[in-house]
Amino acid sequence: MDKKENFMSDNALLYRAAIKYYDNRLKKYDIGYGQVVNLMMIHEHPGITMKELSSSGSVDKGTITKSVSKLHDAGYIRIEENNLDKRSKILKTTPKAKDVITEMYLARKDWWSHLTSDLTLEEVDQLEKTMHLLVKKAIEEPTYQNHFRIFGFQKLTLLDYPGKMACTLFTGGCNFKCPFCHNSDLVFLPENMVEIEQEDVLEFLEKRKNILEGVCITGGEPLLQAGIVDFLRVIKDMGYSIKLDTNGSFPNKLKELVEEGLVDYVAVDIKNAPKKYNKTIGLEGYRLDSIKTTVQYLLENHVDYEFRTTIIKEFHTENDMRLIGEWIKGAKRYYLQNFEDNENVIQKGLHACSLETLQNYKKILEEYVDECEIRGIEERI
Repeated sequence: MDKKENFMSDNALLYRAAIKYYDNRLKKYDIGYGQVVNLMMIHEHPGITMKELSSSGSVDKGTITKSVSKLHDAGYIRIEENNLDKRSKILKTTPKAKDVITEMYLARKDWWSHLTSDLTLEEVDQLEKTMHLLVKKAIEEPTYQNHFRIFGFQKLTLLDYPGKMACTLFTGGCNFKCPFCHNSDLVFLPENMVEIEQEDVLEFLEKRKNILEGVCITGGEPLLQAGIVDFLRVIKDMGYSIKLDTNGSFPNKLKELVEEGLVDYVAVDIKNAPKKYNKTIGLEGYRLDSIKTTVQYLLENHVDYEFRTTIIKEFHTENDMRLIGEWIKGAKRYYLQNFEDNENVIQKGLHACSLETLQNYKKILEEYVDECEIRGIEERI
């Protein structure tokens, strides 16, 4: 399986490599990476308190206590009473620490030289400035964005919303990990993925409300979005018809949107026959109760809807089609969508089915549903 690179994994690799380097370099001193920064701080700031040491590195008290205890047990520092504050202790290095401290500074210099050996002086300077900015932001309290998050925007579609000229908004994040998903970035949300400002989208919709008829909300899984209700209210007030694409795993949220009149059309992905669902969504032990509730709710015609399945050679069989048909029997519409491979698919090596196979599946499903079609495939096979 290909590994998707991102800042978090790169940062973790850099951290682990640094630990390995310092642990090996300082092994003979019975000290490792976890004590290096603290011993340097104590050496450079004699009389520093535990609280000050903790604050200097934004480290919790428990972690600092363990590190200081190890340094004390090894004989590299001494812990003394604080004459200015009896509630705290001050820390100082011992004569024994002289050799290890010198080796630590040399190790730090050698590690930095190793990391930056392929960089120009200008690149090293920029790296240092960037790191200082990142650290400054890291120690600030981050704010949580509790609004509708948009990570993709198709300004015009004649296909996504049946019978309407619409635009499509792509949300980020999904509780499934379908191997055949062609929007893996929307599932895994790499750190550098550009987020589209909600205000920009609303401004566009305001200007186009006499041209466009509908807005398609897709993902990822849109019903994961904490701010979806408020956002849909805004675009509904503009006069738009709203289509929601969902994997069906949040029936209560779906009912809330439908009952408030915020959704006009719902498209639910039926991934596979029930017994093969876990494999098809990439999750072990997933219970289908919520999806079954969603399916039953739509079959009761509370809102206009469709079911659809992306067909993959490695995942679907004739028997699966019969079992799906029995599950959604009486459904208004059911669409078969052939798998399309691309570089963003989560699992490589999957294959589409032949047109003959799709037509055979269509014939099977027509016994169970009012309307079954192969969507947008014939001309491409």
